[in-house]
Amino acid sequence: MGDLTFDQGVVFAVLGIALVLFIRGPFRYDAVALLALFAVTVTGVIPAGEAFAGFGHPAVITVAAVLVISAALQEAGLVDLLASGLARLGTRIAINVFVLSVVVAVLSAFMNNVGALALMMPVAIRMATRGGFPPSVLLMPLAFASLLGGLTTLIGTPPNIIIAGFRESETGDPFRMFDFAPVGATVAVAGLAFIGLAGWRLVPRRVSTASEKDIFEIDRYLSEVTVPSGSRADGALIRDIESVEESYTVIAGILRAGHQFVAPPAFEVVRAGDVLSIEADPDTLREIIRKFGLEFTGSVGDAGISPEQLGLMDAVILPRSPLVGRTPHGIALRTSYGVNLLAVARTGAPAAGRLSGIRLVAGDIVLLQAPRSSWAEVLRALACAPLRGEPELPEQTGRRVLVASLIFGTALVLTATGLLAAQVSLSAAALGMVFARVIRPVEVYESIDWPIIVLLGAMLPVGTAFETSGSATRVADAILSVSRDLPDVYSVIVLMVVTMLLSNVLNNAAAAVLMAPIGIGLAHELGVSADPLLMAVAIGASSPFLTPIGHQSNTLVFGPGGYRFGDYWRLGLPLQLIVIAVAVPMLLIVWPL
Repeated sequence: MGDLTFDQGVVFAVLGIALVLFIRGPFRYDAVALLALFAVTVTGVIPAGEAFAGFGHPAVITVAAVLVISAALQEAGLVDLLASGLARLGTRIAINVFVLSVVVAVLSAFMNNVGALALMMPVAIRMATRGGFPPSVLLMPLAFASLLGGLTTLIGTPPNIIIAGFRESETGDPFRMFDFAPVGATVAVAGLAFIGLAGWRLVPRRVSTASEKDIFEIDRYLSEVTVPSGSRADGALIRDIESVEESYTVIAGILRAGHQFVAPPAFEVVRAGDVLSIEADPDTLREIIRKFGLEFTGSVGDAGISPEQLGLMDAVILPRSPLVGRTPHGIALRTSYGVNLLAVARTGAPAAGRLSGIRLVAGDIVLLQAPRSSWAEVLRALACAPLRGEPELPEQTGRRVLVASLIFGTALVLTATGLLAAQVSLSAAALGMVFARVIRPVEVYESIDWPIIVLLGAMLPVGTAFETSGSATRVADAILSVSRDLPDVYSVIVLMVVTMLLSNVLNNAAAAVLMAPIGIGLAHELGVSADPLLMAVAIGASSPFLTPIGHQSNTLVFGPGGYRFGDYWRLGLPLQLIVIAVAVPMLLIVWPL
């Protein structure tokens, strides 16, 4: 194979370090992607003038447009409309699993799969509670169904959009909207049939916090104290009491002369006779009582505000939430959003340690407190999905759903027929949603998962350097050296399996960017069409069923389901084998070598 060139050595070194950083996770994946981009730029592997060309790549524009359209469909009430109908299903586990999985898969084919999953989670948890079985039985199948649904269309998942871009670079013609359907839909149907008939029985029945009547035992977190006459708290501000100790303290409510104040502002003045509901650890609570001369009343509800009146709600943190990566102590939730964070649960149990030091991650369940009238706005601003409560349909749901569906349907037709490129038709649809007032302009920017956009914009030039430097061809040669005496189909299988394994520890978009050039290199070495190999990468990148970190959907159900890290392979491994067994022959039929 010869010695490595300078460019190849740089690319292999940069990608090797990036893979370690992606897997070990000391930095967020978008930061790692930018570091990789800067490394190949300063070493001259790619010209400085082309360093940021990836941010204008059609794949990046298309992904952003799809995220906006997904948010608009949610705002219109389409998913809530479906959810309200699903709430009438019976209590048989198999029926619940199958119907919910099919609905999530269909939604995920045309909208962001994490968004579809998040909106269906409360429905699944209500069904589990009503049926008397743990939510874990439903949540993992739903997460996997969202991945299967994404296989079926161009816009179903970012890897498909990325693969279409590589195909256009290779042949001058991208994959169209439904080019993925013959193979992807067949795989999705086989996967959903397995999950609905037998697969759900392999899911561990974890008794998670989400399966209890209340996710959090309120009396563990809230206590009541009375402000007696002459107390040093009389005339003090809420923030003065909350800042006594370094630990996280929240005054969640005030009962004053029969009137209740929920989530009072930091500058509210405390008066003698007030009953305060305080969230604090025991040592901090004792110090506050001692310093201000307060009287301990008991657990919340003993003498003041009942838990139902406090405006408490439990929700799961979505990957794009501004809470991710931050601690409760460092978030000005009350000032910025008018909400208090009272407790955190992770992996099926309340998080250990002081609340102030817990760094929040996607999938954490949080106990939030805010006036009921502001719940919807709080959840939208914090990008959290409620775990309980019936879906509240927006006003004029029918008209909004019709308008949104017409705009989106028109974009799909224009894309599928080739009249407009996907990035043009879908961007126009996103803009149309704004002009039709289906979604507000401010929500457009909030709906875009910016770390994914940065990841794609940074990694696409790195992927191009991987291909143009000849590095991908070297990897392809290494794969061929293992299967050179075997039929070409074995190269397809090896490529799909390697991509699957990589996607279980990497973001699936990053896995697609890295493996697509290898697929093209294999096609050149074998002297065959690149289409089946690119499709193999697309299938493999969107099949990370073995770990909770392989995809945001897997992460999202980790806490609410009470799963352990090793639970995923029980359903995921046989599902991956089914995907390979179905996808490979379908690839050879639809996209022959």
